[in-house]
Amino acid sequence: MTTPDRLMAIELVSEACAHGARKYKACEILDISVRTLARWEKVGAIDQRRGSKRMVANKLSQAEKQRVLRIVNSSEYRDVSPSQIVPDLADKGVYIASESTIYRLLREEKQLAHRGLTRPAKHKKPTSHLATAPNQLWSWDITFLPSQVRGLYFYLYMIMDVYSRKIVGWTIQHEQTADLAANLIQQACLDEGVERDQVVLHSDNGSPMKGATMLAMLETLGVVPSFSRPSVSDDNPFSEALFKTLKYRPNFPLTDKFETVFDARAWVVMFTQWYNNVHKHSGLKFVTPNQRHSGKDINIMENRHSVYLQAKKQSPARWARNTRNWQLPKVVTLNANKKAKQEVKCKKLNASN
Repeated sequence: MTTPDRLMAIELVSEACAHGARKYKACEILDISVRTLARWEKVGAIDQRRGSKRMVANKLSQAEKQRVLRIVNSSEYRDVSPSQIVPDLADKGVYIASESTIYRLLREEKQLAHRGLTRPAKHKKPTSHLATAPNQLWSWDITFLPSQVRGLYFYLYMIMDVYSRKIVGWTIQHEQTADLAANLIQQACLDEGVERDQVVLHSDNGSPMKGATMLAMLETLGVVPSFSRPSVSDDNPFSEALFKTLKYRPNFPLTDKFETVFDARAWVVMFTQWYNNVHKHSGLKFVTPNQRHSGKDINIMENRHSVYLQAKKQSPARWARNTRNWQLPKVVTLNANKKAKQEVKCKKLNASN
Protein backbone atom coordinates (compact mmCIF):
# COMPACT_ATOMS: atom_id res chain seq x y z
CA MET A 1 0.00 0.00 0.00
CA THR A 2 1.11 3.55 -0.66
CA THR A 3 1.15 6.17 2.08
CA PRO A 4 -2.20 7.74 0.96
CA ASP A 5 -3.77 4.26 0.97
CA ARG A 6 -2.56 3.63 4.52
CA LEU A 7 -3.87 6.98 5.72
CA MET A 8 -7.23 6.24 4.10
CA ALA A 9 -7.31 2.79 5.75
CA ILE A 10 -6.67 4.34 9.19
CA GLU A 11 -9.45 6.88 8.59
CA LEU A 12 -11.94 4.27 7.33
CA VAL A 13 -11.36 1.92 10.26
CA SER A 14 -11.58 4.77 12.74
CA GLU A 15 -14.87 5.93 11.22
CA ALA A 16 -16.27 2.38 11.22
CA CYS A 17 -15.33 1.84 14.87
CA ALA A 18 -16.90 5.17 15.79
CA HIS A 19 -20.19 3.84 14.39
CA GLY A 20 -19.98 0.64 16.42
CA ALA A 21 -18.09 -1.75 14.15
CA ARG A 22 -15.47 -4.14 15.53
CA LYS A 23 -11.92 -3.15 14.61
CA TYR A 24 -10.86 -6.64 13.53
CA LYS A 25 -13.88 -6.91 11.23
CA ALA A 26 -13.09 -3.56 9.60
CA CYS A 27 -9.46 -4.62 9.13
CA GLU A 28 -10.60 -7.93 7.66
CA ILE A 29 -12.62 -6.12 4.97
CA LEU A 30 -9.59 -3.97 4.07
CA ASP A 31 -7.40 -7.12 4.00
CA ILE A 32 -4.99 -5.94 6.71
CA SER A 33 -4.31 -7.22 10.22
CA VAL A 34 -5.06 -5.36 13.44
CA ARG A 35 -1.35 -5.39 14.30
CA THR A 36 -0.49 -3.77 10.97
CA LEU A 37 -3.06 -1.05 11.59
CA ALA A 38 -1.69 -0.48 15.11
CA ARG A 39 1.83 -0.08 13.71
CA TRP A 40 0.67 2.47 11.16
CA GLU A 41 -1.09 4.43 13.88
CA LYS A 42 1.96 4.32 16.18
CA VAL A 43 4.91 5.04 13.88
CA GLY A 44 3.06 6.74 11.05
CA ALA A 45 1.82 5.56 7.66
CA ILE A 46 5.09 6.35 5.88
CA ASP A 47 7.00 3.28 4.70
CA GLN A 48 9.96 2.89 7.08
CA ARG A 49 11.86 0.37 4.96
CA ARG A 50 15.23 1.54 3.64
CA GLY A 51 16.19 -1.45 1.53
CA SER A 52 19.32 -3.56 1.66
CA LYS A 53 22.67 -1.92 2.58
CA ARG A 54 24.70 -4.89 1.34
CA MET A 55 27.55 -3.96 -1.02
CA VAL A 56 27.51 -5.98 -4.25
CA ALA A 57 31.05 -7.10 -5.10
CA ASN A 58 30.45 -7.53 -8.84
CA LYS A 59 28.67 -4.22 -9.30
CA LEU A 60 29.91 -2.13 -12.21
CA SER A 61 31.72 1.08 -11.37
CA GLN A 62 30.50 4.39 -12.73
CA ALA A 63 33.35 4.44 -15.26
CA GLU A 64 32.45 0.93 -16.46
CA LYS A 65 28.79 1.93 -16.87
CA GLN A 66 29.79 4.95 -18.95
CA ARG A 67 31.99 2.74 -21.14
CA VAL A 68 29.10 0.32 -21.77
CA LEU A 69 26.73 3.16 -22.64
CA ARG A 70 29.31 4.81 -24.88
CA ILE A 71 29.81 1.62 -26.87
CA VAL A 72 26.13 0.68 -27.25
CA ASN A 73 25.29 4.25 -28.31
CA SER A 74 28.12 4.45 -30.83
CA SER A 75 27.29 4.75 -34.53
CA GLU A 76 28.19 1.07 -34.99
CA TYR A 77 25.83 -0.32 -32.33
CA ARG A 78 23.13 2.28 -31.68
CA ASP A 79 20.62 0.43 -33.90
CA VAL A 80 21.59 -3.04 -32.67
CA SER A 81 20.11 -4.94 -29.73
CA PRO A 82 22.33 -6.10 -26.82
CA SER A 83 21.67 -9.72 -27.83
CA GLN A 84 23.59 -8.97 -31.06
CA ILE A 85 26.14 -6.57 -29.56
CA VAL A 86 27.54 -9.07 -27.03
CA PRO A 87 28.50 -11.86 -29.54
CA ASP A 88 29.83 -9.30 -32.03
CA LEU A 89 32.15 -7.83 -29.39
CA ALA A 90 33.17 -11.34 -28.36
CA ASP A 91 34.24 -12.04 -31.98
CA LYS A 92 36.47 -8.96 -31.69
CA GLY A 93 37.92 -10.15 -28.40
CA VAL A 94 36.10 -7.53 -26.32
CA TYR A 95 33.95 -8.05 -23.21
CA ILE A 96 32.21 -5.08 -21.58
CA ALA A 97 29.32 -6.68 -19.64
CA SER A 98 26.77 -9.45 -19.85
CA GLU A 99 23.73 -9.16 -22.07
CA SER A 100 21.36 -8.83 -19.09
CA THR A 101 23.54 -6.10 -17.56
CA ILE A 102 23.46 -4.09 -20.78
CA TYR A 103 19.68 -4.42 -20.92
CA ARG A 104 19.44 -3.26 -17.31
CA LEU A 105 21.66 -0.21 -17.92
CA LEU A 106 19.67 0.80 -20.98
CA ARG A 107 16.45 0.41 -19.00
CA GLU A 108 17.81 2.62 -16.21
CA GLU A 109 18.77 5.28 -18.77
CA LYS A 110 15.32 5.01 -20.42
CA GLN A 111 16.96 3.99 -23.70
CA LEU A 112 15.31 0.59 -23.94
CA ALA A 113 12.20 1.51 -25.92
CA HIS A 114 10.64 0.99 -29.31
CA ARG A 115 10.90 3.90 -31.71
CA GLY A 116 8.61 5.22 -34.42
CA LEU A 117 6.36 2.68 -36.12
CA THR A 118 7.89 -0.23 -34.15
CA ARG A 119 6.36 1.08 -30.91
CA PRO A 120 3.49 -1.23 -29.91
CA ALA A 121 0.09 0.30 -29.36
CA LYS A 122 -0.89 0.84 -25.75
CA HIS A 123 -4.40 0.01 -24.61
CA LYS A 124 -5.73 1.21 -21.30
CA LYS A 125 -7.68 -1.19 -19.14
CA PRO A 126 -11.42 -0.73 -19.73
CA THR A 127 -13.43 1.43 -17.38
CA SER A 128 -14.54 -0.35 -14.23
CA HIS A 129 -18.31 -0.72 -13.76
CA LEU A 130 -20.34 -1.46 -10.62
CA ALA A 131 -23.80 -3.00 -10.45
CA THR A 132 -25.97 -2.88 -7.34
CA ALA A 133 -29.21 -4.11 -8.94
CA PRO A 134 -30.43 -5.91 -12.08
CA ASN A 135 -30.44 -4.15 -15.46
CA GLN A 136 -27.58 -1.80 -14.60
CA LEU A 137 -24.74 -3.70 -16.28
CA TRP A 138 -25.02 -6.17 -19.15
CA SER A 139 -22.36 -8.22 -20.90
CA TRP A 140 -22.67 -9.82 -24.31
CA ASP A 141 -20.63 -11.77 -26.85
CA ILE A 142 -20.92 -14.10 -29.85
CA THR A 143 -19.78 -17.72 -29.95
CA PHE A 144 -19.70 -20.48 -32.56
CA LEU A 145 -22.04 -23.45 -32.56
CA PRO A 146 -20.88 -26.36 -34.74
CA SER A 147 -22.99 -27.62 -37.63
CA GLN A 148 -22.79 -30.97 -39.39
CA VAL A 149 -21.25 -29.29 -42.44
CA ARG A 150 -17.47 -28.91 -42.17
CA GLY A 151 -16.49 -25.23 -41.99
CA LEU A 152 -20.07 -24.03 -41.42
CA TYR A 153 -21.06 -22.58 -38.05
CA PHE A 154 -24.07 -20.98 -36.45
CA TYR A 155 -23.50 -17.82 -34.42
CA LEU A 156 -25.01 -17.49 -30.96
CA TYR A 157 -25.49 -13.90 -29.77
CA MET A 158 -26.13 -13.86 -26.02
CA ILE A 159 -26.66 -11.03 -23.50
CA MET A 160 -26.49 -11.56 -19.74
CA ASP A 161 -27.08 -9.38 -16.70
CA VAL A 162 -23.82 -9.18 -14.75
CA TYR A 163 -25.54 -8.59 -11.39
CA SER A 164 -27.94 -11.54 -11.56
CA ARG A 165 -26.24 -13.65 -14.29
CA LYS A 166 -29.62 -13.94 -16.01
CA ILE A 167 -29.69 -14.41 -19.79
CA VAL A 168 -31.77 -11.43 -20.91
CA GLY A 169 -31.55 -11.95 -24.65
CA TRP A 170 -30.17 -14.25 -27.34
CA THR A 171 -30.45 -15.17 -30.99
CA ILE A 172 -28.80 -17.64 -33.38
CA GLN A 173 -27.99 -16.55 -36.93
CA HIS A 174 -25.99 -17.68 -39.95
CA GLU A 175 -23.69 -14.64 -39.81
CA GLN A 176 -22.22 -11.97 -37.53
CA THR A 177 -23.47 -8.46 -38.33
CA ALA A 178 -24.01 -5.22 -36.45
CA ASP A 179 -27.62 -5.11 -37.74
CA LEU A 180 -28.51 -8.42 -36.08
CA ALA A 181 -26.78 -7.38 -32.86
CA ALA A 182 -28.66 -4.08 -32.83
CA ASN A 183 -32.01 -5.85 -33.21
CA LEU A 184 -31.16 -8.19 -30.33
CA ILE A 185 -30.19 -5.31 -28.01
CA GLN A 186 -33.40 -3.46 -28.86
CA GLN A 187 -35.53 -6.54 -28.10
CA ALA A 188 -33.71 -7.20 -24.81
CA CYS A 189 -34.27 -3.61 -23.69
CA LEU A 190 -37.98 -3.93 -24.51
CA ASP A 191 -38.29 -7.27 -22.69
CA GLU A 192 -36.59 -5.92 -19.54
CA GLY A 193 -38.24 -2.49 -19.62
CA VAL A 194 -34.89 -0.69 -19.68
CA GLU A 195 -35.04 3.10 -19.71
CA ARG A 196 -32.56 5.57 -21.16
CA ASP A 197 -29.18 5.86 -19.40
CA GLN A 198 -30.05 2.90 -17.17
CA VAL A 199 -27.76 0.14 -18.42
CA VAL A 200 -24.11 -0.19 -19.49
CA LEU A 201 -23.48 -2.80 -22.20
CA HIS A 202 -20.01 -4.37 -22.16
CA SER A 203 -18.52 -6.38 -25.02
CA ASP A 204 -15.26 -7.15 -26.79
CA ASN A 205 -13.94 -5.35 -29.88
CA GLY A 206 -15.54 -7.46 -32.62
CA SER A 207 -16.95 -5.79 -35.71
CA PRO A 208 -20.60 -6.51 -34.77
CA MET A 209 -19.98 -4.79 -31.43
CA LYS A 210 -18.54 -1.63 -32.97
CA GLY A 211 -20.52 -1.48 -36.20
CA ALA A 212 -22.21 1.79 -37.12
CA THR A 213 -25.71 0.27 -36.91
CA MET A 214 -25.01 -1.15 -33.47
CA LEU A 215 -23.59 2.09 -32.08
CA ALA A 216 -26.49 4.06 -33.55
CA MET A 217 -28.99 1.72 -31.87
CA LEU A 218 -27.22 2.09 -28.52
CA GLU A 219 -27.39 5.86 -28.90
CA THR A 220 -31.11 5.66 -29.70
CA LEU A 221 -31.84 3.41 -26.71
CA GLY A 222 -29.65 5.42 -24.34
CA VAL A 223 -27.44 2.39 -23.61
CA VAL A 224 -23.85 3.20 -22.63
CA PRO A 225 -21.31 1.07 -24.57
CA SER A 226 -18.20 -0.38 -22.93
CA PHE A 227 -15.45 -2.35 -24.67
CA SER A 228 -12.64 -4.72 -23.76
CA ARG A 229 -9.04 -4.25 -24.78
CA PRO A 230 -8.13 -5.90 -28.10
CA SER A 231 -7.35 -9.61 -27.74
CA VAL A 232 -7.91 -9.63 -23.96
CA SER A 233 -10.65 -12.13 -23.12
CA ASP A 234 -10.32 -11.49 -19.37
CA ASP A 235 -11.94 -8.08 -19.86
CA ASN A 236 -15.24 -9.83 -20.63
CA PRO A 237 -15.17 -12.67 -18.07
CA PHE A 238 -18.88 -13.08 -17.38
CA SER A 239 -19.79 -13.87 -20.99
CA GLU A 240 -16.78 -16.17 -21.35
CA ALA A 241 -17.86 -18.10 -18.23
CA LEU A 242 -21.43 -18.36 -19.54
CA PHE A 243 -20.27 -19.82 -22.85
CA LYS A 244 -18.12 -22.36 -21.02
CA THR A 245 -21.15 -23.44 -18.96
CA LEU A 246 -23.16 -23.74 -22.17
CA LYS A 247 -20.63 -25.84 -24.06
CA TYR A 248 -19.89 -28.11 -21.09
CA ARG A 249 -23.52 -29.13 -20.60
CA PRO A 250 -23.79 -32.94 -20.80
CA ASN A 251 -26.38 -32.76 -23.60
CA PHE A 252 -24.43 -30.28 -25.75
CA PRO A 253 -24.10 -31.94 -29.20
CA LEU A 254 -20.31 -31.94 -29.36
CA THR A 255 -20.02 -34.98 -31.64
CA ASP A 256 -23.42 -35.08 -33.39
CA LYS A 257 -23.45 -31.27 -33.81
CA PHE A 258 -26.46 -29.27 -34.99
CA GLU A 259 -28.10 -30.29 -38.23
CA THR A 260 -29.97 -27.00 -38.83
CA VAL A 261 -30.18 -23.56 -37.26
CA PHE A 262 -33.63 -24.53 -35.95
CA ASP A 263 -32.09 -27.44 -34.03
CA ALA A 264 -29.57 -25.04 -32.52
CA ARG A 265 -32.29 -22.59 -31.51
CA ALA A 266 -34.39 -25.35 -29.93
CA TRP A 267 -31.40 -26.49 -27.88
CA VAL A 268 -30.59 -22.96 -26.67
CA VAL A 269 -34.24 -22.49 -25.65
CA MET A 270 -33.90 -25.49 -23.34
CA PHE A 271 -30.50 -24.31 -22.08
CA THR A 272 -31.77 -20.80 -21.30
CA GLN A 273 -34.77 -22.20 -19.44
CA TRP A 274 -32.49 -24.44 -17.37
CA TYR A 275 -29.84 -21.77 -16.77
CA ASN A 276 -32.21 -19.00 -15.69
CA ASN A 277 -34.70 -21.05 -13.66
CA VAL A 278 -33.09 -24.33 -12.58
CA HIS A 279 -29.33 -23.85 -12.45
CA LYS A 280 -28.18 -22.93 -8.94
CA HIS A 281 -25.26 -20.66 -9.78
CA SER A 282 -22.09 -21.11 -7.73
CA GLY A 283 -21.29 -17.41 -8.19
CA LEU A 284 -24.66 -16.56 -6.61
CA LYS A 285 -24.19 -18.92 -3.64
CA PHE A 286 -26.46 -21.43 -5.31
CA VAL A 287 -29.60 -19.51 -6.16
CA THR A 288 -30.86 -19.31 -9.73
CA PRO A 289 -30.26 -16.22 -11.88
CA ASN A 290 -34.01 -15.55 -12.04
CA GLN A 291 -34.26 -15.66 -8.24
CA ARG A 292 -31.46 -13.13 -8.00
CA HIS A 293 -32.93 -11.01 -10.80
CA SER A 294 -36.39 -10.87 -9.20
CA GLY A 295 -35.13 -10.28 -5.63
CA LYS A 296 -36.35 -13.63 -4.30
CA ASP A 297 -32.79 -14.47 -3.28
CA ILE A 298 -33.13 -12.24 -0.19
CA ASN A 299 -35.78 -14.44 1.45
CA ILE A 300 -34.00 -17.61 0.34
CA MET A 301 -30.76 -16.50 2.00
CA GLU A 302 -32.58 -15.45 5.17
CA ASN A 303 -34.25 -18.86 5.37
CA ARG A 304 -30.92 -20.64 4.90
CA HIS A 305 -29.36 -18.49 7.61
CA SER A 306 -32.22 -19.34 9.98
CA VAL A 307 -31.76 -23.06 9.29
CA TYR A 308 -28.09 -22.85 10.18
CA LEU A 309 -28.73 -20.79 13.32
CA GLN A 310 -31.25 -23.40 14.45
CA ALA A 311 -28.77 -26.19 13.75
CA LYS A 312 -26.09 -24.38 15.75
CA LYS A 313 -28.54 -23.86 18.61
CA GLN A 314 -29.33 -27.57 18.71
CA SER A 315 -25.69 -28.71 18.51
CA PRO A 316 -23.44 -25.81 19.57
CA ALA A 317 -20.41 -28.08 20.07
CA ARG A 318 -20.26 -28.75 16.33
CA TRP A 319 -19.79 -25.07 15.49
CA ALA A 320 -16.37 -23.65 16.36
CA ARG A 321 -17.10 -20.31 14.69
CA ASN A 322 -19.96 -18.52 13.00
CA THR A 323 -22.33 -20.33 10.68
CA ARG A 324 -21.91 -20.33 6.93
CA ASN A 325 -22.20 -16.91 5.33
CA TRP A 326 -25.29 -16.93 3.10
CA GLN A 327 -25.18 -13.24 2.18
CA LEU A 328 -24.73 -12.37 -1.48
CA PRO A 329 -22.51 -9.39 -2.37
CA LYS A 330 -24.46 -6.15 -2.72
CA VAL A 331 -22.04 -4.86 -5.37
CA VAL A 332 -20.82 -6.75 -8.46
CA THR A 333 -17.79 -5.32 -10.26
CA LEU A 334 -16.69 -5.73 -13.87
CA ASN A 335 -12.98 -5.14 -14.57
CA ALA A 336 -12.34 -3.73 -11.11
CA ASN A 337 -9.51 -1.22 -10.90
CA LYS A 338 -7.89 0.06 -7.70
CA LYS A 339 -10.41 2.88 -7.30
CA ALA A 340 -13.38 0.55 -7.79
CA LYS A 341 -12.02 -1.97 -5.28
CA GLN A 342 -11.64 0.81 -2.70
CA GLU A 343 -15.20 1.95 -3.41
CA VAL A 344 -16.52 -1.58 -2.87
CA LYS A 345 -14.62 -1.82 0.43
CA CYS A 346 -16.14 1.49 1.56
CA LYS A 347 -19.62 0.20 0.70
CA LYS A 348 -18.97 -2.96 2.73
CA LEU A 349 -17.78 -0.91 5.71
CA ASN A 350 -20.84 1.32 5.55
CA ALA A 351 -23.10 -1.73 5.30
CA SER A 352 -21.50 -3.28 8.41
CA ASN A 353 -22.14 -0.17 10.54
